[in-house]
Amino acid sequence: MGEYCAAGPEEDPAMALVPPLASPKHAYGNFDRTSTKQVFDNLHGNISLDQLACEFVDTEEFQRLRDLKQLGLTYLVYPGAVHTRFEHSLGVYWLAGEAMNNLRMYQGNELGIDRVDVQTVKLAGLLHDIGHGPFSHLFEHEFLPRVFPGSTWSHENMSALLLDSIVDKHEIDIEADHLKIVKEMILASSKFATTKSVKEKYFLYDIVANGHNGIDVDKFDYIGRDCRACGLGCNFQYWRLLQGMRVMGDEICYPAKDYLSIHKLFTTRADLHRTVYTHAKVKAVELMLVDAMLEANEYLGIALHAQDPTDFWKLDDTIIKSIETAPNSELEKAKSIIQRIRRRELYKFCNEYSVPKENLEHFKDITAQDIVCSQVHAYFDHLSWVL
Repeated sequence: MGEYCAAGPEEDPAMALVPPLASPKHAYGNFDRTSTKQVFDNLHGNISLDQLACEFVDTEEFQRLRDLKQLGLTYLVYPGAVHTRFEHSLGVYWLAGEAMNNLRMYQGNELGIDRVDVQTVKLAGLLHDIGHGPFSHLFEHEFLPRVFPGSTWSHENMSALLLDSIVDKHEIDIEADHLKIVKEMILASSKFATTKSVKEKYFLYDIVANGHNGIDVDKFDYIGRDCRACGLGCNFQYWRLLQGMRVMGDEICYPAKDYLSIHKLFTTRADLHRTVYTHAKVKAVELMLVDAMLEANEYLGIALHAQDPTDFWKLDDTIIKSIETAPNSELEKAKSIIQRIRRRELYKFCNEYSVPKENLEHFKDITAQDIVCSQVHAYFDHLSWVL
């Protein structure tokens, strides 16, 4: 008893030692239907993921996007806003592919668009948001600047850094030149935009993140998705712009007759900012959570995770539950703030003031305490109001 036998009684021992056949390597840019996966999206319908895209999707770094709500804490005001950056990323991947297929159909020979171009743009769409922190833009615009004054941290730059980490860690087969262009496309509309590696076909950089005019497939997806989740009407029809886009002078252009579609794109986005993204109660909850995270940061080292791409994937929206259920006495203040959010004891909206552009410089260093002290005839707890 106890003797180990590698082969069964009727099995050839030599055959038992033969390793399983390795799956065939994919060729960059080739679309093999036998190796694709189908995902059904409630906005775009069936989305086909090619083999290389699946290799990125099936990593813990990308799967983390399932725990990042697209609109952060907005669901506490608009209960339907529970969609995630995971589905948004798949949507942008699909739209990027549709845009490239359309250009290839009508101008493929003229522009020299090949399968490599299509694959590269689709990957940029898929991976453009992997560097987002918890609770949408709150992490980089509200939390980190309070921890590191003057912070220049951005989710676009983290996306590029994290992409390198994913490729190395999971040994994804992608050439360095292709990877570099994907990262450049992700950074194209940010302050970290780098010199383009290609000497032609600059229009490819404007499909996912358009730094020239802001008309890109990222907006096409999130505007439709956010409107649907929040129960708002959306008159913007992205498919008209997808079908009408053409390249002129190495730039993405649209027919003059589609000016109303472009107008609706930006008016719908402005409406979302007014009624959803900057809703008074949403901002109150966000500021409360920032205060809670600041209280918990020293003990949990939240901000430190944002400095290391290999550690960053551990940060997601579940951090609020981690703080809330922790038994540690060091987190009592943070837990009490989160408890106030749960009980709807929110910071109160006090007042607002539109600062003229020419006077903005004088308002940059104003603190909450400064505003409270300026209320001569009012007495507010500095943790219970919002400007």
